[in-house]
Amino acid sequence: MDEHALIKKVALSSAKKAGRILKEGMTRGLTISYKGDLNLVTQIDTLSEQTIVAEIRKHFKDHQILAEEGHNHASTSPYRWIIDPLDGTTNYAHRFPYFCVSIGVEFEGEIILGVIYDPVRQELFIAEKGKGATLNNKSIGVSPIKNLSESLLVTGFAYNVRTAKNNNLNHFSNFIKKAQAIRRMGSAALDLCYVACGRFEGFWELNLKPWDTAAGSLILTEAGGTVTDFSGNPFLIDHPETLASNGKIHSAMVGLLGKGQ
Repeated sequence: MDEHALIKKVALSSAKKAGRILKEGMTRGLTISYKGDLNLVTQIDTLSEQTIVAEIRKHFKDHQILAEEGHNHASTSPYRWIIDPLDGTTNYAHRFPYFCVSIGVEFEGEIILGVIYDPVRQELFIAEKGKGATLNNKSIGVSPIKNLSESLLVTGFAYNVRTAKNNNLNHFSNFIKKAQAIRRMGSAALDLCYVACGRFEGFWELNLKPWDTAAGSLILTEAGGTVTDFSGNPFLIDHPETLASNGKIHSAMVGLLGKGQ
């Protein structure tokens, strides 16, 4: 088995193991602590991350790791794993069933693999660079809708929404007047997957982290979608602006985001 095939195998097994931890943890009492006024973490976040990192380390001792809850490792390896062990922690803490495990893998700075697993619905999204995207082993593609007025959009608000001047409320107000409807679900990784498989036409959010978007951005682009910053410039996982769409409404979304500046 070549290295890329083994990476995919490990990513899939890690996501499924972590997903089982998340699903089982829903029935237990949660220990909740806070990293900020609104940014919380549970013991399940930590256990999920430990499980994923341990699985990676069985096979790849030198690979770099960037993980939300702090299991980080830098090295000279061209490979970097970017991990969100529980995207949608606030949802999880309230038993709202919209959360996932997200694992992205970079090679020489380019995302080559994205794996996102929703253990509640048992939906497994996978993309490999240049090979398309799948949901439970079936190819997926973005929505054919071409008009913003017919589009269902999704967004989110950063944890500093109470204090930040640039808090997305202006953009929300503009889009709600132009789109068919807007949802706020609470997991950016799943939001990107839902655009990828045509459930949403577009998504935008501010101040996301690399572990929120690394896997989902590849899944979306491999499904035929477009991801950029708010001005339509090339997307970077460490950029504070994320705009994703089916491609057909992208220019309209860029235009409306420009009016909110």
